[in-house]
Amino acid sequence: MKVASVLIPLPVQEAFDYEVADDMVLQRGDQVAVPLGPRLMRGIVSEVRETTGSNRRLKAVESLLDDPRLPRGTVDFVEWAARWTLSPPGEMAATALKGLRAPRPRPERRLRRVGDKLPARPTQARTTVLDTLADRTMTRPDLSAASGASSAVIKGLIDEGVLEVIEIEAVAAFDAPDPDHAPAVLNVDQSASADAIAGATADGGFVPFLLDGVTGSGKTEAYLEAAARTLRADPAAQILILLPEIALTQDLIRRITARFGAAPAEWHSGIAPPRRRQVWEAVVAGRCNIVVGARSALFLPFPNLKLVVVDEEHDGSFKQEDGLVYHGRDLAVARARIEGATVVLASATPSLETLWNAHNGRYRWLKLSARHGAAVLPDIKLLDLRQNPPDPQTWLSQPLREAIGETFARGEQTLLFLNRRGYAPVVLCRACGHRLTAPDTDSWLVEHRYTGRLVCHLTGFTMARPKACPSCGAEDSLVSVGPGVERVEEEVRLLFPEARTAVFSSDTVPDAKAARALIQSMVDGEIDILVATQAAAKGHNFPKLTLVGVVDADLGLRGGDLRAAERTFQLLTQATGRAGRADRPGQALLQTWTPDHPVLMALAAGDRDGFVEAEMAEREASTLPPYGRLAALILSGENAVAVEQTAEALAQAIPNAERLEVYGPADAPLGLIRGRRRKRLLVRADRDVNLQSFLRAWLGRVKVPGSVRLTVDVDPYSFL
Repeated sequence: MKVASVLIPLPVQEAFDYEVADDMVLQRGDQVAVPLGPRLMRGIVSEVRETTGSNRRLKAVESLLDDPRLPRGTVDFVEWAARWTLSPPGEMAATALKGLRAPRPRPERRLRRVGDKLPARPTQARTTVLDTLADRTMTRPDLSAASGASSAVIKGLIDEGVLEVIEIEAVAAFDAPDPDHAPAVLNVDQSASADAIAGATADGGFVPFLLDGVTGSGKTEAYLEAAARTLRADPAAQILILLPEIALTQDLIRRITARFGAAPAEWHSGIAPPRRRQVWEAVVAGRCNIVVGARSALFLPFPNLKLVVVDEEHDGSFKQEDGLVYHGRDLAVARARIEGATVVLASATPSLETLWNAHNGRYRWLKLSARHGAAVLPDIKLLDLRQNPPDPQTWLSQPLREAIGETFARGEQTLLFLNRRGYAPVVLCRACGHRLTAPDTDSWLVEHRYTGRLVCHLTGFTMARPKACPSCGAEDSLVSVGPGVERVEEEVRLLFPEARTAVFSSDTVPDAKAARALIQSMVDGEIDILVATQAAAKGHNFPKLTLVGVVDADLGLRGGDLRAAERTFQLLTQATGRAGRADRPGQALLQTWTPDHPVLMALAAGDRDGFVEAEMAEREASTLPPYGRLAALILSGENAVAVEQTAEALAQAIPNAERLEVYGPADAPLGLIRGRRRKRLLVRADRDVNLQSFLRAWLGRVKVPGSVRLTVDVDPYSFL
């Protein structure tokens, strides 16, 4: 008999087997309805095989669904990703079907003529409407605009039966990109990079590239030219461009539309579900050539994927830590390998893992060492706050204030960078010292003065700022401690009341539309001083921006984890790189209490190679990534005793293994979130150790109770 293994969207570690009727033909990737208990569920066929029998009775596949078959490469990728991340394969498959589960768009209502029927009273306006429509179909607004007739005239023709309303299923129309529409003028390095990437796509097979270029060097133009040559060679080719932030998509979409004369498809959480379904169906049908999206776009069912670009590949936002835990950059490389495609990792500040792969010849290394055109890199200076401290309860030192004033006087723009949302990161009581935290969570509440609320950025909890301390009851005793972007903007408005100011953070720019409007205001010169978090620190090009002031350059170096120095260097390089990207020279001023810190000294000297060499040496000495591998186990539950017992059971069940250590269990730094107690264990292994096999063997020895949640994080980026 025939047996099909089916991936069902449930948190189980294997596919379910079902008998296949003799008259049913199934293939890998088919979507089927299968019984599971009393329900019928959608699943994806992983395998179909012949067997002589089974020692247990199998239920039968109910039906083959009339939905597109997932391409083989997509199914291969889903199963590989599940194995790599130790995730349930069915849940990974559900991610690949996310667009298909969205509702269909509402049918479009259009008008057409009813045969040759004419109106009883053919006025000039009515005749024009009929001549305009002819044998086509049009929406009522389009017909009114094209014919110049009022809505009342058109309604009269409908009422008389001369026109009828029909409903047409909305199908997304993605115009084919024209690779010759508006070619960019490239410099020698850009052209060489585009040649190399396009040559790889033409030859076929998996080829990974690191596109390493300083800020403003034209990396986007280089990979778009490679995309154009790929499409010229194969008009059916599909190209995926991943970005770490939704706010970056709008500028890239604008540039792609200008380059190819056609807009790409978008895929991210800000897209309405019906539109996501249209994109999913267009991708699987091969009717969509270019997709710009967030990390989840990796799971779209591309039948002819030729080129994958991961822009700002170093960005930590590519790491998903809720639900399915994975790193978009690593999975992008895997998707390209499985599809036999070219992958480009682009960055001005590549991750140490990517640089290690390039140094060792695993990735081809393309370098853009100068800014495009007449632009030059900004001059970076450290402002020693020990010598020039800000006034009490202010955050901008006198040298930075003077630089802002001079920039404003020249009619140029300033970006003040502080990677801290809200008004103040801590609210405490002067009477008893109590710090306000979210209920059942160890996270402090952040004051947002624009809304008058205290917000937990971890859980989303929000409350009005109380008049009295909730601990001791003292009234008017709560004080705001430290600055956020709102507080810095308040100071800027007091210092420069004539300047037009704005704040760019995920609070003030909650969606793509708002981001597009603010970015355009900045480009048009309608903002003089922009106070921003990392939302504005990467990927944007503001021609009139010549000064970047970093309010607290030490922020990312405090506390920290193994990537603290790397992340700070990357973020500050990206932030300072916003200055002087056009024909005006730029400068960046970094306020710091530790000007002798190696990260800041390397940044001021423009010595990325020196920083990388020193950081790599530290990682190698400790056998940490990229010289070793890490995995974290995070236990959480409302019952602290159950969490503790499970953690101890895991500690007792660690398999014997060489060149591998397990640390913990220990309380997580954030030991309580949403009422759930948390413990962590950390695994460090040499690079050539099969970490996933070790984890499977280990977890197979312990039964985790239903009251405890176990999360496996391969290559963790957060250690909280």
